[in-house]
Amino acid sequence: MDVAINHIEFDSFIKDFKLTLQQLFRGKESDAVSNRDLSAELVHTVLTENPLAVAIPEQFGGRGVITKECLSLLAAASYESLSLSLIFGINIALFLQPVTKYANEQVKEEIFDRFLQHQNMGGLMITEPAYGSDALNMKTRYTEREEGYHITGTKHWQGLTGLANYWLIACKKETQTGDLGRDIDFFICDTTQPKQHIRVKEYYDNLGLSLIPYGLNILDLQVPSNYRLQPQSTGIQMMLDILHRSRMQFPGMAMGFIQRMLDEATSHCTTRKVGAGSLLLMDQIQFQIGRIQSAYTLCSAMCVRSSRISGIDQDLASEGLEANSIKTVVTDLMQESAQVLVQLSGARGYRTSHIGGSGIIDSRAFQIFEGANEMLYSQIGESIIRMMKKQKQENLFDFLKDFPPTAIACLYFKKELSFQIHCTLSQRKQVELGKILARIICMGYVIDLGEDGFRKELAENCLCMVQQEVSALFCSFRFENKVKAVEEYSDESSWMNFV
Repeated sequence: MDVAINHIEFDSFIKDFKLTLQQLFRGKESDAVSNRDLSAELVHTVLTENPLAVAIPEQFGGRGVITKECLSLLAAASYESLSLSLIFGINIALFLQPVTKYANEQVKEEIFDRFLQHQNMGGLMITEPAYGSDALNMKTRYTEREEGYHITGTKHWQGLTGLANYWLIACKKETQTGDLGRDIDFFICDTTQPKQHIRVKEYYDNLGLSLIPYGLNILDLQVPSNYRLQPQSTGIQMMLDILHRSRMQFPGMAMGFIQRMLDEATSHCTTRKVGAGSLLLMDQIQFQIGRIQSAYTLCSAMCVRSSRISGIDQDLASEGLEANSIKTVVTDLMQESAQVLVQLSGARGYRTSHIGGSGIIDSRAFQIFEGANEMLYSQIGESIIRMMKKQKQENLFDFLKDFPPTAIACLYFKKELSFQIHCTLSQRKQVELGKILARIICMGYVIDLGEDGFRKELAENCLCMVQQEVSALFCSFRFENKVKAVEEYSDESSWMNFV
């Protein structure tokens, strides 16, 4: 480029990037998308446009790590390919932003230069085979030596396995007795260095997201002393800050994807003729399109909220409630939007080559990784109950109307929320309560967006859709269901014995 990438107006930058993606994914080069063997080549082609400059500080030649630009990039990518957007999401939220915020100043320049000049990529290693979401019990360990740190362990399901040039590796310090410390530390690994090579023992046959390699990684590394991240308090707080910021950037990946589902559904229903008119004229079709439009509006509101509160200058370690609400609701919306598109598309939607069919498979993983939604919903419900007990408040509505994230939206549900919580809820009820609370929190974002001038009809329709969904969730919450799994269920349960 003749002009430095950090001097290009963002509108021009993102417009050119979108054009490149359209040519790759819908032009003559689009055959590369369906061939997994060419995924590395495809990704390298996209990276030559330096999209990851949005997550690199200006003093190192980047665009300044502006959250709005990061989310816009993710949205542009996910309109064409959810896999590609996730590749960017991994690089931005799980490597570049943590390095910018926590890495030693001496190592930043080389890392950022290799991203900008040599299309390098980076990822994050936390998950272990025996400890999925239970990260605090990880067994990967390190010992301190004169030349730096020795890291050993096993990690798996890391996106970009065998493809990333850099990794952030989470592990615990091994004590003199051989035990592991309680805190968690993060180290940068440069796989191009001889003593930092990561052995991929196995590549997984992941169901979707075919551009991204996943697998089982064996660690036996020597990293320099200055490759250790420097937390502002504890390593666990640093990990929470990183993960919460990542979850708050899920709306960027969801935005383009949901918009694509909406555009495809609208186009199909407009052109598909049924009798004398188009499919779009039918009342049930209007409702289904309205569901995707509601998802589009909710996701837009989340993008605005995230842009305002999740910059790297913010400490998000204690912001789990909003981060978990955003991640769970927006990933549910992604899956729902893909399901609606496939249903509206009929038989043509039931193909892996169809954007809706592949979208169902690809978006499903988003409800699982970085914390399964059911687990996060349970944490949301538990968190609110804990705060209520601390304030000695038993009435849910009375608490929520004075709680800033829910103060306005909860007024739509005063009747339903006016009940006492004076006992410990079962886990299944915590999950149901969490689903309700997460949607009320996100509904507040839509109210704020509408007041800022967002299209009135979309905002009003969205609020109506959320009200209906939350009302249904309240019915489920009130219903007493204590069903337990039946042991040895096959005994006395063969239907053939009753004919």
